[in-house]
Amino acid sequence: MKITPVPVRHDNYAYLLIDEDTKIAAAVDPFDVDKVTAAADSLGVTLVASLTTHHHEDHSGGNKVFATTYPDATIYAGSHQSPAATKIIKDGDEFTIGQNIRVKCLATPCHTQDSICYHVTDNSSHPGGVFTGDTLFIGGCGRFFEGTGAQMHAALSYLGTLPDATLTYVGHEYTSDNAKFGLHVEPENSDLKRLKEICEKNNITAGLTTIGDEKKWNVFMRLGEEAVRRATKANSDSPESTVMDTLRDLKNNFRG
Repeated sequence: MKITPVPVRHDNYAYLLIDEDTKIAAAVDPFDVDKVTAAADSLGVTLVASLTTHHHEDHSGGNKVFATTYPDATIYAGSHQSPAATKIIKDGDEFTIGQNIRVKCLATPCHTQDSICYHVTDNSSHPGGVFTGDTLFIGGCGRFFEGTGAQMHAALSYLGTLPDATLTYVGHEYTSDNAKFGLHVEPENSDLKRLKEICEKNNITAGLTTIGDEKKWNVFMRLGEEAVRRATKANSDSPESTVMDTLRDLKNNFRG
């Protein structure tokens, strides 16, 4: 299994998910089909599917062109709000790409109610990966456009049950800003300092870090930590959903 990021727009990621044995591939959120096709051609792979993480235009907006360009391809999505979707999937659904890649669908409603993350594994030494769309970012999470803090807490906790070695393939390159906010909340967190160094050395951070890392540096997955609760002015009785809501408000207004 090979996963190749394809930067699109100004900070979005599309991806190629490639079964190396068969040279069969799926595209994830192929907003710019020309760029995705060029990347697939350069790698000598055949696209047979598209995986849509959620219906927002900067993620699903290439679906109609993709469907025209690859008329036999399956377009997976969490709802028909995503254009040209041919296979609506739900939590726990599984399918394969090529002969070796297993894809498990994880419903993570909040950013949108049809948000789906895709956990991908094979039998090779690859540790597996998860395409998180705008639910989980490296060091952060998406805004609660269609959900609540309780839903985002549930979604991130769900992703946190994946193996720690699982590589994260996120929807946007927001990592540097997220590291700055994280250090504002947890200034003594040495893992956040490590994340800052990763940003300084890499323009593309997608696929460089893991779910295990997120548990160490993503403040939205660390709601019980003393520094996080202090920053959100939570008391001993404050539920984690309230801490999440307050933390999201702080991030929305953070100017670094």
